[in-house]
Amino acid sequence: MSAIRNTFGRVSGLVPFWVWCLVWLLAAIAFGFIGDEVFSDELYDASITTLGYVMMALGLNIVVGFAGLLDLGYVAFYAIGAFMGGWLMSAQFSDRDIHFLVSDVTEKLPGIHLNFFLVIFLAAAVTAFWGAVLGAPTLRLRGDYLAIVTLAFGEIVPRVFELSESGLFGIGSTNWSNGRQGITPVDKPFAPIPGLDEITRLDITPYFFIALFMVVLVLFLNFRLRDSRLGRAWIAVREDEVAAAAMGVNLVRVKLWAYAIGAAIGGFAGAFLGVYRNTVNVDQFEFGFSVFILAMIIIGGMGNIGGVIAGAITLSLFERFALPELNPLTQSLIDFDITAISFGIFGFFLLAMMILRPEGFIPNRRRKMELHEGEDDETATGPGDESLYAVRG
Repeated sequence: MSAIRNTFGRVSGLVPFWVWCLVWLLAAIAFGFIGDEVFSDELYDASITTLGYVMMALGLNIVVGFAGLLDLGYVAFYAIGAFMGGWLMSAQFSDRDIHFLVSDVTEKLPGIHLNFFLVIFLAAAVTAFWGAVLGAPTLRLRGDYLAIVTLAFGEIVPRVFELSESGLFGIGSTNWSNGRQGITPVDKPFAPIPGLDEITRLDITPYFFIALFMVVLVLFLNFRLRDSRLGRAWIAVREDEVAAAAMGVNLVRVKLWAYAIGAAIGGFAGAFLGVYRNTVNVDQFEFGFSVFILAMIIIGGMGNIGGVIAGAITLSLFERFALPELNPLTQSLIDFDITAISFGIFGFFLLAMMILRPEGFIPNRRRKMELHEGEDDETATGPGDESLYAVRG
């Protein structure tokens, strides 16, 4: 298995990564054109959802993979982004009458109705602010304490939305969430161009291309950030925070940017998923979703953009197709619904990967060196041979 992986790595290294991205992008576009005729609606729907999860994983990878921080409450940014879409693209606030760049049919509806392509960027901006709010109290925290704070944030936000039927934080009497019922229906995307001017719930092809366009934007941002001065500062903080501070890296600014940008991408994707699913409900924002996205990064390879994408696609399709196929087997053997503990299964995958292969299946080269530092030296010198260490000393 190791030989196959090394051979694949050498072959893939002969082609620049941007070429691989272009190949996969063209393949995805081709899938979008022939999906309705060749593939089932379920696979097409799964592909759109998977693209949303890819964006989520790439956003969390900035925090966990690039900066080496921890965020167990990433689902909170998904919730904020989705509710932004629900508030600004529905009749939730029926006493308002605000319309901007919407279809003629939507123009006649009560409530706030803004154009989808404006809303996703507004959601990104708002969640970036809340990402900085989360990052501020965690700047001096590490390890278990950091995990507890981020976990608490992920639990608090959905509960706040659930209890906001009569004011937000007990202020006012506005119904913000409809409680457990959620906000539905949500407006469809609209643009005055062919293909996006008459989107229906039955034809989901436009959603696929919208999601693909959003993933390309997120990928472009990830590549630019990784190779930027800020990206190098994140890597320095991840490798050695004390040494980074000694070299002049502003830890406060660098960490806040990591949380803010990661949260912005989470809200960006959350707004899309809320619109695509036509409903925003607090039941969608459970803690297990944070574990699900984190597992994509750990299994794929923290810090490696290609690995994170592969991990997101693998786990998303596994949840959608493999678990339901395994369920009849578990039902017949032990009378147990395995889909009820799907997030527990992903948590087990996460634990197993952290023990057996912490760098992930497609590791970032620098990350792999960090996790296996010294192993090559021990192999090279052998038992009792300290000549290499003597030279280095």
